[in-house]
Parts: sequence; structure tokens; C-alpha cells
Amino acid sequence: MPILMQMFWEGVKPEQYEKLHSGSEFDSNTPKGAIFHTSAFDKNGMHVVDLWESESDFNAFVEKRLMPVVKKLGIKDMPQIDIYKMHTARVPGYNKISSGIKQTA
Repeated sequence: MPILMQMFWEGVKPEQYEKLHSGSEFDSNTPKGAIFHTSAFDKNGMHVVDLWESESDFNAFVEKRLMPVVKKLGIKDMPQIDIYKMHTARVPGYNKISSGIKQTA
């Protein structure tokens, strides 16, 4: 069953996110089950919302690809993660707002 994953990672800055993202090869080798990924930052840290085909796909990505990069970068704190069964996914305005947002295929 598809899931929505919400993450808050206190203290993680955009530069660290970019290293985590590239080091996990999320764009160059899309993880099994990944549907959608977005990130944002505030003064407290990083916020991520993902859609995945299943919780097990997300957990496999975290264990096999994300955590090795976290260790390599020396990030000590762990994120707060909430997972919900998806009900709907609608993105009617994405093309309107995406022109100013970093996109990858």
C-alpha cells in the first residue's frame, strides 16, 4: 500500500541535504518504490515529504542507501519520521509553481 512519509531532521542544512541526496544516488539510481520527493528548510532544520509504493521500500532505502551516507557525513542526530497510509495524491498546480523549484527527472 502506498505511503506518505513526513520527516523533520533538526539541524540539517541545505548543504548537508544536497550531500545526502547525491550520496544516496536518489536521482541517478531511483530507489525501488519511490514516487515523489520534496524538501524544504526553516531555521530549525529540514522537512521532507515523500510518497512511496510501500513502507518496506522506504525502509530499504533508508537502511541500504541513506544511513551509510549519514554515517559518512558524521550526522549524529536522527530525524523524526511519521508514516501514513496514502489516501489521495493530487498535484494540479505543480506545473504552475515548479518553474522556480529545482527539479530532477
